[in-house]
Amino acid sequence: MEPEKQDKDQSPQPAIPNQYSFLWLSAAIFLMFLWLQDSERPQQQELAYSEFKEAVLSGQISEVTLRNEEIRGQFTESGSARFSSNTGRTTSAFLALRPPVDDPELLSLLEQQNVVIRGAPSGRPWWQDLILGFVPWILLLALMFWFWGAAQKRMTQGGGAFDYAKSRARRARKETSTTTLNDVAGIESAKRDIAEIIDFLKSPEKYRRLGAVMPKGVLLVGPPGTGKTLLARAIAGEAEVPFFSISASEFIEMFVGVGAARVRDMFQNARKEAPALIFIDELDAIGRSRGAGLGGGHDEREQTLNQILTEMDGFESYENILVLAATNRPDVLDSALLRPGRFDRKITLDRPHKDAREAILKVHVRKVPLAGDVDLMQLAARTTGFSGADLKNLVNEAALTAARENLEVVNAHCFELARDRLILGEVRDSQLTPEEREVVAYHECGHALMAYYMPKADPLTKITIIPHGMAMGVTEQTPREDKFNYTESYLRDRIKVMLGGRSAEKIIYGEVSTGAQNDLKEATKLLRRMIGQWGMSEKVGPLGLGIGEEHVFLGREMGAPREYSEKLAEMIDSEIQSQLLDLESFTVSFLKEHRKELEALAKAVMKHETLGTDEIIDVLNKANNRKIA
Repeated sequence: MEPEKQDKDQSPQPAIPNQYSFLWLSAAIFLMFLWLQDSERPQQQELAYSEFKEAVLSGQISEVTLRNEEIRGQFTESGSARFSSNTGRTTSAFLALRPPVDDPELLSLLEQQNVVIRGAPSGRPWWQDLILGFVPWILLLALMFWFWGAAQKRMTQGGGAFDYAKSRARRARKETSTTTLNDVAGIESAKRDIAEIIDFLKSPEKYRRLGAVMPKGVLLVGPPGTGKTLLARAIAGEAEVPFFSISASEFIEMFVGVGAARVRDMFQNARKEAPALIFIDELDAIGRSRGAGLGGGHDEREQTLNQILTEMDGFESYENILVLAATNRPDVLDSALLRPGRFDRKITLDRPHKDAREAILKVHVRKVPLAGDVDLMQLAARTTGFSGADLKNLVNEAALTAARENLEVVNAHCFELARDRLILGEVRDSQLTPEEREVVAYHECGHALMAYYMPKADPLTKITIIPHGMAMGVTEQTPREDKFNYTESYLRDRIKVMLGGRSAEKIIYGEVSTGAQNDLKEATKLLRRMIGQWGMSEKVGPLGLGIGEEHVFLGREMGAPREYSEKLAEMIDSEIQSQLLDLESFTVSFLKEHRKELEALAKAVMKHETLGTDEIIDVLNKANNRKIA
């Protein structure tokens, strides 16, 4: 960051009048008025009019002051002593009120007793009338400003009145941003693209000399947890230019036009400090295809999107403002956002492969004391499908497990428990009867035998009948390596494994239970995609019908056209049913041939509750009288 800009940013800001000052000022004026009124009133005795006349006749009044309906005056020494003894407090002054009917004898009576008579102007002093007339209005205006300011502050989180149109973008400073590209692992290609952009901002002349122009926008695309926001934070720590970050949902408010006004303000602030970076997280919150919302073209979200398109398209090359955005739903973004001139470059962040997972684990265990039995390479191999956020959570769960068990270091067992917790779910107390527990054991062993014997199935690693999450039991398989392309034989073996639990119940009990509900759902869904999307059916043929890929907002019930006829839909349903029956028939026949192993494995699981790979192989070898290698 340039020194002169830093000094400018750190200079003290002018004080903004507090919205409570009106309230405090008016309250102080009102209290002062009450104090002045009270200070004018000496300690005095209140007399009834009859008592006042009696005191005059007895010569106990020295002087009086007449003011409209009030009579104020002073006692003589004898009068002061008399009335002080009656009330218990010493006083020389009194106050009496005249009756509604005028008393013509009063003046002559006072003159006969030689009482000094004084007159006083009627009403209050002018300044008291002025204060009393303005105080209610001052209080009313103060309350109005206070409520208005409080409402605006709640809406804008930090501004007073008229501040709701200000941008909520937060400006990151290099000296306070601790995340760098060294903290990002497993996405080396994305880091290279980002490093090039940062270098362009730092040394633009090197690129302009060759005729290169900086991209207007970079779109980070990938599933949740793959490091999009982390990469943006690393850019804030690496770039030596102002970095503004905001979530797309912060643009939208209940007031019409606020989103567009905030977009204008954000880009205006960035232009003042160019070269600069703007990061918009969760872009799909405002960047969805126009016309798909309920508000039509005048929807507030669409107005905000239109303003973003205008601001990005209006950039000049010398402005050096780059917009980064992150989304996990690129399929719903408006096409105008994705054209050249808006988001020129798209960086895809996919789930990390095995080597990348190991690199990510090394980053997250930097501050974690590890035991000697922790093998990060093996742990990376057993976390297929984990995202970067999942791996960070895995390390944290392992550390929590170690702390819960009062360990000094985090060992391999802690990572195993943490992995089971994330994959299988939280262990919960079993409420199954012995009969239900036996059904669950045979069900899981049916899955396990198919997984063990099917040549294309993923390797079997664990069987447990301890309830995890919503499942009564779990059969775990771990792929040998990351898969990005699936063959038909692999998918069919996978369906056979899914049908293994139901088939085992049918063999042992002659009927099936409700425990296979999720297995049937997943098998049907996978087979439908095989036939409808991947052309894995001789009867239907090589048709890619896009089944399961309907538009997010325009579903079939809202009138979206379907790509195939009702006749073809019936053919697909018939083919799914036929293939499921064939696969189940094969699975039942196979398990009948291996019933001895099925029963032996089920007894071992009911005894030990959890079996690992070695225990499973041992049980199957003993059931077949095979020697253990």
